[in-house]
Amino acid sequence: PEVFDDTHRLILRLVRDGTLDGLRIDHVDGLADPEGYLRRLAEATGDTYVVVEKILAPAEDLPESWPVAGTSGYEFLNRVSRLFTDSAGQAAMQADYARFTGQRATFGEVAREAKLQIMREELAAELERLTGLLADLCERHRRQRDHTRRELRGALAELIAAFGVYRVYAFPGRPVSAADRANVAAAVKSARRSRPDLDAELLAFLGQLLLAGYPGAAEAEFAVRFAQVSAPVMAKGVEDTAFYRYHPLVSLNEVGGSPEIFGRPPADFHADMATARPQAMLTLTTHDTKRSGDVRARIALLAELPQAFGEAVQRWARRSARHKKNGWPDANAEYLLYQTLVGAWPIGADRAGAFMAKATREAKVHTSWVDPRPEYEDALAAFVDAILADAGFVADLESFLAEHQLVRRGWVSSLAQTALLLTCPGVPDLYQGTEVWDLSLVDPDNRRPVDYDARRALLAELTGPESALDRMADGGPKLWLIRRLLAYRQRHPAAFGAGSGYQPLHVSGAKAEHAVAFARAGVAVVVPRLVARLAEDWAGTTVTLPPGPWTDVITGDRVDGGTVGVAELLERFP
Repeated sequence: PEVFDDTHRLILRLVRDGTLDGLRIDHVDGLADPEGYLRRLAEATGDTYVVVEKILAPAEDLPESWPVAGTSGYEFLNRVSRLFTDSAGQAAMQADYARFTGQRATFGEVAREAKLQIMREELAAELERLTGLLADLCERHRRQRDHTRRELRGALAELIAAFGVYRVYAFPGRPVSAADRANVAAAVKSARRSRPDLDAELLAFLGQLLLAGYPGAAEAEFAVRFAQVSAPVMAKGVEDTAFYRYHPLVSLNEVGGSPEIFGRPPADFHADMATARPQAMLTLTTHDTKRSGDVRARIALLAELPQAFGEAVQRWARRSARHKKNGWPDANAEYLLYQTLVGAWPIGADRAGAFMAKATREAKVHTSWVDPRPEYEDALAAFVDAILADAGFVADLESFLAEHQLVRRGWVSSLAQTALLLTCPGVPDLYQGTEVWDLSLVDPDNRRPVDYDARRALLAELTGPESALDRMADGGPKLWLIRRLLAYRQRHPAAFGAGSGYQPLHVSGAKAEHAVAFARAGVAVVVPRLVARLAEDWAGTTVTLPPGPWTDVITGDRVDGGTVGVAELLERFP
């Protein structure tokens, strides 16, 4: 309590005097007792709006007992990414990736090895401390006394690597949730499958410890410390390592995401939105995303063009082979580079080179932050410089982008995703600079200064949808869309509040899978998806709007409810 009072004195004063309207709690899983902390915070701040940076696994829910509005939005970001990814391209893209790089491991296998490496290296001290706590505990439990320290360390490491979530939350004096029981059981089962040589009884004992199955202060401390190790192992092993080793489609390699979930249909998105927390934060880009929402939107289009992209990669690799030094960079890094260039073009060698330097250090295969290999890094930097100075390569890259209209279609996908951000259940967060097209990569690229004067000047020039579309290359349509939707939200807050509901709208026709449509209180939303395969041809596809007269928030056009052609609705604005 004393530490809480001292560290929160200024924050609480700013809440009480109205300077702060809400709080975002960073890295909540690092706390010994997140729920206890959040309850103390709620008591100290009253009804202040609070969200937590909690990275949820695809099938994981935020604990209902936490007194918060929701998370900071990574699960929404990933639901949107899957919605705009064509699952039909999965097999072809994974096969092309495997042929080009020689990597045939599943993402689960890559992630497991990365987590084990993190525990051997960066978090070795934390694992050793946990092993010591477990060794002391085993002395107090007769059936566990004969294990060597090496056996205990191996069982701990394998169990942590097997966790599909960041951590569990069993805490003395509180009931253990069904979700925690299921997550621990799944981890124990996975660890036994990966390492059948491990003592099954020891793994079961560990599982019971994590679920407060044994009374005692030492047992409770072990469970807490285990959770405080499993969370950073997941963050460092998956987000900061495996995501830089596995590259079939890197738009899926995002915080809280899983590259194994290669696209989802609108029905899944609707189901998620119908049960979403109405005041949770929604986001597409943050200070921690690996790529901005606009970059991901463009890269995701490659899933609709697997054959064309596979052929382009082969061409680029043949042309660029002469720029390699001693065979470096490796094919995996090269494959990542080509996707990055497609997603962020136009990009200079300085930014592309800085991203690749960070990506390969994070991957920890040929170089790393703690053990940098100059011969590899120099060859990689020279390769990036050389191919971007190669007029033929650049011409081929730009020809590929133009042939498949990836820049323009990426803009359309970005607009669609922004519309969802500003209308789905939740509170939208716009990261600095993303009011127009933003092709930023991972930090520090996404921390560059934002030219607000240019945005103000552009905003002043936008008098309607046509003027916005005339400034397409500058991000005029995105800025216009944001302005119109935020203004509408301001005028009609009830349409976006907790009681506004969420109702999918019926879409029918040959291109029905390419539309996402839903209604809330007095608001109907229709956006396109998978626009590369759509090829601007709706083929008579229709959406059924609720009855009555409707006015387009973006264009001001009027339309009667009932069955309406999607092409008609999107004729003047994408």
